[in-house]
Amino acid sequence: MARIDSLLSIVLQQGADELRIAVDRDPKMLAGGAPKKLSIPAMSEETLRELLGEILSVDTEAELVASSRVELLYESGSAGAFRVTLTRGAGAPLEVRFVRARNIPRAKEPTSPTSAATNAPIVASDQPREPVVALEPPSATPATTRRTGRIEVRRTLASLGARAAAMRASDLHLADGERVFVRVDGKVRALDESAEVDVAEELGLSSADAALVRSGRSIDASLDIDGVGRVRVHVYGTDKGIAAALRLLPPRAPTFASLEMPVAFDDLATLPHGLVLVCGATGAGKSTTLAALARTALERRSIVLVTLEDPIEYELESSSSSLVRRRQIGRDAVDFASGLRDALREDPDVLLVGEMRDPETVALALTAAETGHLVLASLHSRSAASAIDRIVDVSAPERQQQTRVQLAESLRAVVSQRLVPRARGSGRVVVTEVLRVNHAVASMIREAKTSQIGNAIQAGRSEGMVSLERCLAERVQSGHVRLEDARAVAHDVPALMMLLEGRRA
Repeated sequence: MARIDSLLSIVLQQGADELRIAVDRDPKMLAGGAPKKLSIPAMSEETLRELLGEILSVDTEAELVASSRVELLYESGSAGAFRVTLTRGAGAPLEVRFVRARNIPRAKEPTSPTSAATNAPIVASDQPREPVVALEPPSATPATTRRTGRIEVRRTLASLGARAAAMRASDLHLADGERVFVRVDGKVRALDESAEVDVAEELGLSSADAALVRSGRSIDASLDIDGVGRVRVHVYGTDKGIAAALRLLPPRAPTFASLEMPVAFDDLATLPHGLVLVCGATGAGKSTTLAALARTALERRSIVLVTLEDPIEYELESSSSSLVRRRQIGRDAVDFASGLRDALREDPDVLLVGEMRDPETVALALTAAETGHLVLASLHSRSAASAIDRIVDVSAPERQQQTRVQLAESLRAVVSQRLVPRARGSGRVVVTEVLRVNHAVASMIREAKTSQIGNAIQAGRSEGMVSLERCLAERVQSGHVRLEDARAVAHDVPALMMLLEGRRA
């Protein structure tokens, strides 16, 4: 389903007949000219473009530049036909208006393979001369391909994925005219004997999607490859053409025990409410840890788990005592903020938020944690203290003290992690910094004394806290990690060396 279809479905469900969207303005929904409630935040131009998808094609954009106004018809797969008006004056932001087009028949499904390859326009007596956009009618998919979103799993891609999986690769990298590369144990290397590729061809991108990527946009999708499992795909443009990064994921969420964490914190999944953050750089295993905590919550409790992911990754299953409701950003929810706002009305006990990336998502996550929900979320930060500072800094200046108070009340733990090459054999070892919020830490957050949190972690060993340096020292001492690799990821190398010297003494 196209991203805009989720909004148009709301229009239909609410008995409205018009939707207006403009850059940096709150979207409006109307019924007979009268406004109706629509709790969706203002969008940036990039977000609006992603929402419109193929409606804002290259040809449509060119016409919009030439005439400042384009009218067309769009057939939503779930809400019927809409007349669409796009306007953009000189120096003015993009505005889009959708009005339900009644008494216009849907495009008929083709009866032959030849006609299935084309988009039949909507037929109407008052059809405008401007371009018409219609969803591609369903057709039989060849046995060699399986379409998931905008990506096709073709034989070559399936073969590359299988080879990467056999090498225990975490990522697969494709680029036009280049050899295929994989990342194994954190290191990038060429796939042996791999030939140069055409990314659009390998991924089965339509000409419209390829043009979209070449114009500076990107495409995110997830798919399943037989014998490989779940794969997260990001397609983007470079100076040499189209490139793609594919993250290979296990088919099911791992158990917490299988992660071999240096310190146990699976009890966080049984908390009745509060906010739990998992932090680290890209590729540090944040999603894996969150999935393991969510699986633990499903196994140990009777809950409704609602996830907001971009895209959906690990498989999480409902059971006789727990329910799972998964929503993919851009497909099932417009964005994290609106999805989180909706989730509060979906009777959740636990919310899994794939990423806290904007002020509204942060504010809603804190509100959810305060109102009796357990919120598991990821954040890009290097340490527990910097995670707290980042949440505060993303808030408006006049709200930062309020955010500190909310964090002091609702934050339960911060887990910051790294993946370090294993000293012997292949693979990587996880090292963590774990902060648990007690009364002392809550006071530090409230009073903006996050510089003292490191000392609180050092003193909180008996409460299940551990600093990154202590965890690294224990990993080096046990022979799991080489000293040079530990020094490369430590926040405080002198502290690491002091811990190692103390242990040797």
